[in-house]
Amino acid sequence: MGNRLAGMPMDVSMHVGMALIAVGAPLACYGALPKKHAPHGDYAGTTFEAPDSTPLNRWHAATLLVLTLGLIIDVMKPATLGFVLPGMAMEYGIDRSQVALLPLVALTGTTIGSFLWGWLADIYGRRVSILLSTILFVSTAICGAMPEFEWNLVMCFLMGISAGGMLPVIYTLLAEVMPPRHRSWVLVLIGGTGLVGGYLAASGAAYVLEPIYGWRALWLQGFPSGLLLLALARFIPETPLFLAKRGRAAELAEMQRKFGLQPRSRPVQTPADAPSPAGHRQLTAALSVTALCWSFVNFGLLLWLPSDLQARGYSAEIASGILAKSSLLALPTILLAAFFYARISSKWTLVGTVSLTLIGLLGALLPAELLSWEPMLVAVIAILIVGTNGTIAVLLPYTAENYPLGTRGRATGLVAGSSKFGGVAVQVAALSGFAPTLVGAALALLLPTAASAGMIAWAGRETQGRSLRELEAE
Repeated sequence: MGNRLAGMPMDVSMHVGMALIAVGAPLACYGALPKKHAPHGDYAGTTFEAPDSTPLNRWHAATLLVLTLGLIIDVMKPATLGFVLPGMAMEYGIDRSQVALLPLVALTGTTIGSFLWGWLADIYGRRVSILLSTILFVSTAICGAMPEFEWNLVMCFLMGISAGGMLPVIYTLLAEVMPPRHRSWVLVLIGGTGLVGGYLAASGAAYVLEPIYGWRALWLQGFPSGLLLLALARFIPETPLFLAKRGRAAELAEMQRKFGLQPRSRPVQTPADAPSPAGHRQLTAALSVTALCWSFVNFGLLLWLPSDLQARGYSAEIASGILAKSSLLALPTILLAAFFYARISSKWTLVGTVSLTLIGLLGALLPAELLSWEPMLVAVIAILIVGTNGTIAVLLPYTAENYPLGTRGRATGLVAGSSKFGGVAVQVAALSGFAPTLVGAALALLLPTAASAGMIAWAGRETQGRSLRELEAE
C-alpha cells in the first residue's frame, strides 16, 4: 500500500493494541517508581561528591554514553518535525496551515514536559524520571500508525511531553555524579554533542528511511530507540543524596564504590551567610530571559532563514548551501565553548555566547547592498549559528550548577521549558500567516538579547572550578 494509512478503518486488533498501551504504560510507570523506604533524616547536612582528584572511570564513561543517547533522542524528535510535514500533508490531503498544528502541539508538549519532569526529578529522583519519560516515549511511538490526522496531534503532544523531560534531568544528574574537576567540560561537551547528534540522527533517518518507508517510519523509530535506552538503564545512576534520604543503603554503597563519591558535611551557615532569596530570583529571571531570547532566535529567525533567503533572490539550492556552510561551525563551537567554560569562566562564557548572538543580530541589520554579498551574508549567519549553538550548550549546564539539590531539577526544567517556548510562539504566528524576515526578527530580538547578556553579567556567579558543595553553601 506504499505505507499509506490515511482513511483506513481501525479494526479490532488496532483498538485492542491501543487499549493495551493505555493500560500498560501507566503500569510500567508504576513499576519504575522507587519502592517505599522509611525516610532517613541523618543526611540533612550532608552532600555526596567525589574528590577533585578522582579520575573518570568506566562507570563514568558508561553513564556519559547512555545519557548522550538520551539527549540525542530528546533532540531528535523536534528536529524530525520538519522532515515529516511534507509527506503528512500529502497523505492526509491537508494544507500548510492545518499541518502546522503538528509542530505546535509537539513543541507545546516538549515545553510542558521540561517543567513536569524537572519537578518529578526533585521528588522521585533523577533516574526514575528518565525511566518514566522513556516509557511514555516508547508508548507514544504509535503516532506513526495513526490513520487520522487528529490522532497524530494527540499522540505527538504526548510524545513531546515525554521527550521534553529528558534534557533538564540529564543535565541535573550529570552535575551531581561527575568529579568536580571534570564536571564543567563534560556537561557542555555532552550537551552540545547531544544537540548536534540529535539533528544528525533526524536528518540521517529521513535520508535512509523516508524514501523507502515514508514519513511514518520517522515516528515509529521511537519504539526501538526508546527500548534501547531502557535496556541500558542499568548504567544510569541515581542521585546519591536521594538514595541516602530514602534509606537505600546498599544502592548508595555500590554507587559510592563505582563513582568514587564520599559523604561530606556542608559548611554551617550563619544567618548573614544564608543565600538571598532575592538573589536567587534575579538569577532565575536572568537565565529564563536568556532561554526565551535563544528560543526566539533559534525558532523565529533561523527557522525562517531558508524562506527569507529565497525571497532575497537565492535559489533553494544556494540557500541550503549558505546554511550548510554556516552550520559546519556547530561542532567546533561546542568544543570551544567547553574549553572556555571549563578553563576560563563559566559565567563569562555564557555572556560571551549571548554577545556573539547579539553581534549576529546587528549584522542582520546591515544595509541590503552589503548583505547581498554572499561572503558577508554567510559571515552574519555563521555568527548567529555560533552564538546560538554556544549559548544552548552552556546555558543548561550553568543552570544545573547554580541551584541546590532540592530545586535543581525544577530550575533546570524551567530554563529548558523557556528555551522551547519560542517554538510554540512561532508556530502560533505561522498559523496566523505571519512569517518573519531576517531584518524584522533581528530588530525585534536585539534589545531583549542585549538585556539578557546584561542580566547574566549582573546576577550570575562564577561556577568554574568550584564544587557543588561549595556552590550550595554560598
